[in-house]
Amino acid sequence: MRLDFWKDFLDLIFPRNCPQCGRTLFDFEPCLCTICQGSLPVANFHLRPLDNELTSKIRGLTQVNRAMAYLRFSKKGKSQKLLHLLKYKNKPEIGEEMGRLYGLLLAQNGYLNEWDVIVPVPLHPMKQKRRGYNQSEKFADGLSKSLSIRVQNLLERRKFTETQTKKTRLQRLENVDEVFDLKKGESVTGQRIVLVDDVITTGATLCACANVLLANGAKHVDLVTIAAGG
Repeated sequence: MRLDFWKDFLDLIFPRNCPQCGRTLFDFEPCLCTICQGSLPVANFHLRPLDNELTSKIRGLTQVNRAMAYLRFSKKGKSQKLLHLLKYKNKPEIGEEMGRLYGLLLAQNGYLNEWDVIVPVPLHPMKQKRRGYNQSEKFADGLSKSLSIRVQNLLERRKFTETQTKKTRLQRLENVDEVFDLKKGESVTGQRIVLVDDVITTGATLCACANVLLANGAKHVDLVTIAAGG
């Protein structure tokens, strides 16, 4: 009773608002309001995970099994706003909520017990210190809650890379060449891995990470992101 009183008091003084529309959140809404959840631009890559525009995009760059994204990215759209808040406005809870919601959708579509471990794409330590968290790891945490799969930071970024935003496809591939490695002492032999990131555009970063995992003996690697962009 006492805890409920203080929670109600804090909610009155510091109300929780939906980051998308600004509405006050109910107790059963962890991050996004129900209305905004229902209007998300959900993609359906999980219905054709082996043959879709994402698998076509990365063909020839890696030998991953499946590629999926929760949302379709569009400039000035809802997915871009959420990603901007997640990456640049200190809203790590958005990443976790996107993972939780997509994990529930995947579970409903037969993806339980498909993977042994969730591996987030790593940030360079300097960038993670500046941001305070790795947005891909937050997304992984949300997936973990819904799918009951452990998260492990098995990869490390060996050098700092320039932002990929304004680079061509070839420049992005060159920018991440030999950037990632398996952490010392870790093993992925025989593991079914779902590799996660915030967004897939050319797929260069994800493919570079997937190739490291496969070269070190992973049984297979699937790619899952919050959003898929052009």
